[in-house]
Amino acid sequence: MSNKQDVRKARNGDHEAFIRLITEMKLPLYRMAHSILKSDEDCADAIQETILKAYKAVHTLQKPDYFQSWLFRILINECNRLLAKHLKLGEVEAIERLSYIEPGYGNIDIREVVNDLDESLRIVVILHYFHDMTMKQISDILDLTEGAVKTRMHRARKQLLEWLSNLETKEHEA
Repeated sequence: MSNKQDVRKARNGDHEAFIRLITEMKLPLYRMAHSILKSDEDCADAIQETILKAYKAVHTLQKPDYFQSWLFRILINECNRLLAKHLKLGEVEAIERLSYIEPGYGNIDIREVVNDLDESLRIVVILHYFHDMTMKQISDILDLTEGAVKTRMHRARKQLLEWLSNLETKEHEA
């Protein structure tokens, strides 16, 4: 059965179809949440709230093709809400999670380097490269123009190239 059919069924109240959709999206949702929040507990909270909000509002989704984008948008908003809550409470942990962590030398995991980007750049890179979304889909999710998404992508690529070049230079010096 295709995702479009499951989305249509879920919109019409089919609980099993909704469960299938969420089960398929579990790992991508976790990866996105973790790239923003870093904490497994916060990721679990954000994903749980996202699923609950999506379940309550799936009947309002106009186009089945946009289910994934719609779900990611709910998740990103939920992650941002949690971050704001932590910062409002003055939690030192939340501030530390947002700070820059220099990647180690040697074998570099590209996800670790991407996670060091500012959130606005990191989300664009993750959606495009790790979730195969187009610039148009990303602009819809983030409620930005395609031009703004392309600008963020350019800045992210430039920053990543600079960091990776610096790491390569440091490794050759060592």
